[in-house]
Amino acid sequence: MPCPDGVRLATRVWKPTRPGRWPLLLMRQPYGRAIASTVTYAHPRWYASQGYAVAVQDVRGRGDSTGEFRGFAQEAADGAVALAWVRSLAYVNGRVGTYGFSYQGLTQLLLSPGSPLPDALAPAMAGLDEQLHWASEGGAHWWALGLGWALQLAAETVRRAGDENAWRRLRLSLEGGTFLRDGLALLEQHDPGGMGLGWLRLDPASPAGWRRHQPPEGLLRKPMLLVGGWHDPHLGGVLDLRSRAQAAGADPWLRIGAWSHLNWGGGLDRLQLAFFDRHLRDRDGLEAHPREAVADLGAGPWRGLAAGGAEPRQWALRSEGLAAIDAGEGRLLAGIEGGGVVWLVHDPWRPVPGRGGHLGLDAGLVARTDLDARADVACFTTTPLAEPLLLAGRPELELELSADQDGFDLCGALSVIRQGSVWQLSTGVLRALGPHCRRRQRWRLKLQPLVASLVPGEQLRLSLAAAAWPQVCVNPGSGEAPLGPVGPGHRVITLQLQLAEAWLRLLPFDSPAD
Repeated sequence: MPCPDGVRLATRVWKPTRPGRWPLLLMRQPYGRAIASTVTYAHPRWYASQGYAVAVQDVRGRGDSTGEFRGFAQEAADGAVALAWVRSLAYVNGRVGTYGFSYQGLTQLLLSPGSPLPDALAPAMAGLDEQLHWASEGGAHWWALGLGWALQLAAETVRRAGDENAWRRLRLSLEGGTFLRDGLALLEQHDPGGMGLGWLRLDPASPAGWRRHQPPEGLLRKPMLLVGGWHDPHLGGVLDLRSRAQAAGADPWLRIGAWSHLNWGGGLDRLQLAFFDRHLRDRDGLEAHPREAVADLGAGPWRGLAAGGAEPRQWALRSEGLAAIDAGEGRLLAGIEGGGVVWLVHDPWRPVPGRGGHLGLDAGLVARTDLDARADVACFTTTPLAEPLLLAGRPELELELSADQDGFDLCGALSVIRQGSVWQLSTGVLRALGPHCRRRQRWRLKLQPLVASLVPGEQLRLSLAAAAWPQVCVNPGSGEAPLGPVGPGHRVITLQLQLAEAWLRLLPFDSPAD
């Protein structure tokens, strides 16, 4: 595909075997067009067998396309050219849909003002805010995820440059896990102008310098299928897109599975085909699918996102001071006031590891019984449930605390205790830096949204720690933002948790996420 500046974007097209003119599905991605996102989607030949032309394009500076890769900043102009170009192909009937997840999800939303729009789109696991939907949470950079992705992009940069030794160094650091220690230096050496390194140089606690993309007017009113996962770091971006589309007067389709970024548990190609059949071919069949459906992380069925939860929606915290040393001592209380003080000591020599959830390299539903048994994890647990409980919304903890250093992290996990094992449902992180951390004040810790049914006999647990390595870097306690592993300057940090006015709340999905 020729671009106005002379760059040519390599594009592979699959077509139905019989002659004719067809609607086309477009995907634009940076990983090599032959992969075609088959880690999560059916192969393009399957869509071609269903009556579609499918075009998968290497974005500028990736794969076999010419030009220099500049990340998301380049995609609006090239995306507009791509839409016009595929519509002009002799075997295309003029109707075009777009699909893809992650980077390929956002390329669908980045188009130059006034450019032609797709007739329907299916962005998955993506968002518009580079700070909040791509790189950080709670004032902390995504470390393992963000660094790993930046190194993957850097590896393609050095491959195209013909530097095999650099490619091997990058690959070995990822395979052996040493990237958690030396990844930043590798980026500075081999991809100093890369988007991933640029994010790590920005303050994750401030919007200054971060891009928040704005789709062209009218795009969010187009037929749209949004796809997310409870264990995916971009879920906030998907829910933000849903809110924006509804504010624009649209009613997008939505699926949120019990999925991580790369494991969709069977995928959703049948639904996606029905969606495009309806909007690109005027066919029936989509009505057999509910417009909104989200998976239940517990034992319940798929349901609508607006499903309300059983009361209570608010729990108090109580402890006699032993919630960290004894995992069963702290209480989550419905309809009863909490109270007490808990001291939580973080030793940087043995930081609490992050596990599973939406920020882990091992993303997903995981057991954390052993983590909760640590003496640097404070646990608060309900009594065994007498009735079913549906959790549906955005968990948020509000409490007073102080630290004895100029910085701390508060890392939370919401879990269900089922047959003696602790299964983690949702996690979140809060980072604080500066002398004000020593003052007693109120803080809010936001956790990943969820839908989960608990049955009688099960228990709900909130676990709190001061680290989640390597999901986020360990806070040094000095007031400085960390960008790397633990070093000799990291300090022991003691947190004093005041429980008298501490509340765990379940907020509605449409409540502000920021």
